[in-house]
Amino acid sequence: MALKTAITFAILLLFLGSSSAQLSPNFYSKSCPHLFTAVNSVVRSAIRNEARMGASLLRLFFHDCFVNGCDGSILLDDTSSFTGEKGALPNRNSARGFNVVDNIKSAVEKVCPGVVSCADVLAVAARDSVVILGGPNWNVKLGRRDARTASLTAANNSIPPPTSNLNSLISSFNSLGLSTKDLVALSGSHTIGQARCTNFRARVYNETNLDSSLAQTRRGNCPRASGSGDNNLAPLDLQTPTTFDNNYFKNLVNRRGLLHSDQQLFNGGSTDSIVRAYSNNLNTFKSDFANAMIKMGDIRPLTGSSGEVRKNCRRAN
Repeated sequence: MALKTAITFAILLLFLGSSSAQLSPNFYSKSCPHLFTAVNSVVRSAIRNEARMGASLLRLFFHDCFVNGCDGSILLDDTSSFTGEKGALPNRNSARGFNVVDNIKSAVEKVCPGVVSCADVLAVAARDSVVILGGPNWNVKLGRRDARTASLTAANNSIPPPTSNLNSLISSFNSLGLSTKDLVALSGSHTIGQARCTNFRARVYNETNLDSSLAQTRRGNCPRASGSGDNNLAPLDLQTPTTFDNNYFKNLVNRRGLLHSDQQLFNGGSTDSIVRAYSNNLNTFKSDFANAMIKMGDIRPLTGSSGEVRKNCRRAN
């Protein structure tokens, strides 16, 4: 059994690492030296216009990487030959920021046409969003190419829903080469952004491991009846929803996680100690988050002659 496990792990490493090894922070240093300036300018403007947009761009990168790897597939509109990911349950009425990605791509195309993939544009935009909102910086590994197709089924099956329990969250992340610590660190992205009533209704009405005052507050804009107010929004972190800090973890310790899947990270299970460590030390969280984002960006990228560099992020060339 041990040998079989070792072989399986070796195959997984080969699967995850063979193409990601070709990614490099300096991939565009010669072919597009003004890439970072072009991306940052548009992201900064979008966040200045609407602070929530930083969380939305970060979420797009998560939802891209978790579905068949970081290949820009989430950005593709439906066509006659495939139904894409935008209408999948985890993305419908919630994935947003596509217009901002279009604007970033246009700005990049002006400084180096036909060079930078949409998958890489999204990776850089996610990093810049975190930094602009007060989070950590990291060297984004680049060199991804874009998928020519997308899968509604894969998106429905690959992104952990907010109803997930701890074991399924750990299993989902582990299957992509991400550790339990990566799971907790990456979940810290919920220190920014908003959630829809449909994703926290059951928790605020039915669950007991939730601070009663928060439950009462959230019920105020989330009616009990399904179909009523489904798209009403509430901040994932009540205190500082547009600042990338560690209040998310402090909230979990105080039973103030908005989503069921959030509070699962601090509910008497194996991840309690990690949550407590992050709640006590912002720098530890920021460092682990940056490292986990780099690892997530390594999930099954298309490199070399695979895929393409899309001119328009919404459709294949």
